[in-house]
Amino acid sequence: MIDFLNIYKGYGEQVLLNNVSFRINSGDRVGVVGANGAGKSTLFAIITGELEPDGGSVNTPKDLRIGCLHQNLDADVLDIPLVEYTADAIDELRDAAKELKHIEHVMAENPDSSDERLLRRHGELQSLFEQLGGYQLKSDAEAALSGLGFKSDDFNKPLKSFSGGWRMRAALARVLIARPDVLLLDEPSNYLDIPAVEWLCRFLKGYNGTLMLISHDRFLLNRLTNVTLEVNKGSVTRYAGNYDYYRKERARASAVLDAQYQNQVRKKEQMQRTIDRFRAKSTKAALAKSMQKALDRMEDVVLMDDLASKGTLRLPDPPHAGTEAARLEKITFAYPGSQRTIFKDLELEIACGDKLAFVGYNGMGKTTLLKLLIGKLQPQAGRVVLGHHIVPGYLAQEFADLLVMENTVYDTVKAACAPDFPINNIPAVLGSFGFPGDNAYKPCSVLSGGEKIRLCFARIFVNPPNLLILDEPTTHLDIAGREILQEVLQNYKGTLCLVSHDIEFVRNTASAVIAMRDQGVKKYFGNYDYFLEKVAQENAPAPAAAKPVEKSDNNAKARRQERARQRQQLYAEKRAAEKAVADWEKRIEKLDARQNELLEKLAMPPGADFGELMRESAIVQEKLENATAEWEKAMLALEAVVAE
Repeated sequence: MIDFLNIYKGYGEQVLLNNVSFRINSGDRVGVVGANGAGKSTLFAIITGELEPDGGSVNTPKDLRIGCLHQNLDADVLDIPLVEYTADAIDELRDAAKELKHIEHVMAENPDSSDERLLRRHGELQSLFEQLGGYQLKSDAEAALSGLGFKSDDFNKPLKSFSGGWRMRAALARVLIARPDVLLLDEPSNYLDIPAVEWLCRFLKGYNGTLMLISHDRFLLNRLTNVTLEVNKGSVTRYAGNYDYYRKERARASAVLDAQYQNQVRKKEQMQRTIDRFRAKSTKAALAKSMQKALDRMEDVVLMDDLASKGTLRLPDPPHAGTEAARLEKITFAYPGSQRTIFKDLELEIACGDKLAFVGYNGMGKTTLLKLLIGKLQPQAGRVVLGHHIVPGYLAQEFADLLVMENTVYDTVKAACAPDFPINNIPAVLGSFGFPGDNAYKPCSVLSGGEKIRLCFARIFVNPPNLLILDEPTTHLDIAGREILQEVLQNYKGTLCLVSHDIEFVRNTASAVIAMRDQGVKKYFGNYDYFLEKVAQENAPAPAAAKPVEKSDNNAKARRQERARQRQQLYAEKRAAEKAVADWEKRIEKLDARQNELLEKLAMPPGADFGELMRESAIVQEKLENATAEWEKAMLALEAVVAE
């Protein structure tokens, strides 16, 4: 449906897309992944026509409706009421409504007129309006806005009365209800809380068009996509599965390339030794020249980049504390000048060793509660009591405010050290946080978002806390960075209080959930999946009275049997494809081993069997290349089966 043909796009010396060709098929649900700055958003801009490629072409069907979530709103829409802006989602509808209004005005001024052309056009426009869902767009807009966290009282407020994050939710709702043929979403969960992310996931599961999603959110990528495009160093590679499938298949392909690379290095070294020996003998000089040409023609195996994040976070053990980390006693809080009370007589106990995730819609007080815990806010009534020997550490969404941009990384950490922290240990700490060697002397002003958050963690842990309070710590981290931070927090021995919109991150770090609601807070003594299960039970309707069992419908039974047969057939095809891949991998491994033996023998002083060894080595190399080609075919077949 969308064909990229030899697309080239660069900025100065930086090449983002280097003769890239691939196809997006109708109905594909594509996750677009890659490092920040790799060119993911550039792909979207080329599809929408906002950017022209420097070379190549993009072919799309005529009249293809493309919807794209933009990160900024035009200033001229800020006075429009929220629901009106959201419902004004389809250009064709807007034009049809405008023309309908004009025709109805003309007909009202000339009630006795029977202009057949006007009447016919009026009927056509009404039909188009109905076909495009014009009569239900307002209700669709209200449903989408509610799902993304707006209250019904918000619907008639102008856009300018909302913060930037809430305006982006409105823009997201608008592009969703338009239901375009192709939907391009660039980091749609950046401004959402967990309930809104879950609603977005449910909505997109019901969307029937073609989806392209740029995201660092593994939950969305795994739930919503069946194709993954990796943008890396100017190339785009297609994988026929979701994010977890992509990671697995990429690792498998990378392992094969690693083996081929090691084999090639050994082969080149052995060939070079043989060439050097032959050059010393006049009778072998011609053979040496021939072997040198073969060596020079040999194409290098190109290895894949390691997906692991550069720099590892290693947290020291926190100071020992008692059994209670913190206690909130009858807390009442409202922001000055606001008529809304966020907390009224709030009670909460946090035990040492708890790893709590605070979840709920934005505006429920998650960040406020964290600031009360750390002492950045003071309640109007009640008190916050920290436990015995508790040392809190806090990292918030506005983490960059903690940094002095002119200071170096080293000076920033040195200023945060505990009085008894050995200064000569600072370089080792910075190395473990991804700032080895001269990187420690970079000014903060040149650091990326991910580097700044690592630096803030380094500041915290040279004065290690035993109560760690994190407000959206993943905001500026890519997937690899999130996975490393996730592992660090799993191994952290202190108490953790966490707010994050990354569901997969919460699922893998929190051991209990605090649900924030209008009526107060409720603690669930289990991980995020346990919390979802309990909430589903709480919201489930009472069981209906048992109905008599009806006679099974023959057609329904036949459909079930056909679906079961198709599942069995697909399973058998998948098993066969997996076996073919495994068989070729074993074949490649054996041929590799034999070729290594032959090359080792050829590297020794030549004997009577030298010619035979050369012939066998050539045969084995040909078999190895054929086996690798067959393995690639088997992998493509497996990807096709998995895609079904």
